[in-house]
Amino acid sequence: MASRQKVDPDRSSPKDELLKRLEEDIIFGRLVPGSRLVEDALMARFGVTRHFIREALVKLERLGVVTREPNVGARVCSYSAEQVEQIYEVREMLTRQAALKIRLPAEETLIKRLTALQEHYKAHAERGNLRGIHETNDAFHLALFSACGNPYLVRSIQDYMGLTLPMRAKNLADRAGLEISIRQHQVMIQLLRERDSWALAQLCVQHMQFSKFDYLDRIVGRSGADSSRRADERAMLRHVGRTGKH
Repeated sequence: MASRQKVDPDRSSPKDELLKRLEEDIIFGRLVPGSRLVEDALMARFGVTRHFIREALVKLERLGVVTREPNVGARVCSYSAEQVEQIYEVREMLTRQAALKIRLPAEETLIKRLTALQEHYKAHAERGNLRGIHETNDAFHLALFSACGNPYLVRSIQDYMGLTLPMRAKNLADRAGLEISIRQHQVMIQLLRERDSWALAQLCVQHMQFSKFDYLDRIVGRSGADSSRRADERAMLRHVGRTGKH
């Protein structure tokens, strides 16, 4: 039986605290895709009212990590292989376009901002702070893509980052995936000092492939041919992360 994790109603933002705990359980794989989110169980766990729980579930639904159906209740979102491919197809197009629109060499203020975030990212990784890893990773990418100069494009990217949370965040708890992510962030910073927009865009797109394939491995399953292709692409990702060559 899960231990009771009472949310203090006197805290400044108890709703945010509850939301954060549920979000962490989902995106870091403690609640697997398809898991039911039973209101009575959540009330007992967090020591809050049903209204409180329902508000949190509505917010998680808006984030794209929970689905709610009449007479069924709330469940952690799960996706078919086709849905995963389609979602990532859109995210990759948005990411590539934003990266290509960043003027290179980038301004030093952007490079300093990303370098600072990268140091925080590595520090959280060393401590195994999953929440810090997740939040700093998202802050890094939003800071990077904000340099494209189109806030509507950035907003769309942010929406798809939220939609793919259940697919990608657990990968940050995987040491191999995290090391690749750290190396590739460093290469992105270096490419911002240069003039090859295509190399930057290509790396930004490749950067998200590891988590996509990892999700498909864990939840959906792949055929032998897909597994072979995935192994080749992972080897390519590791090569890019080590060398910065494309």
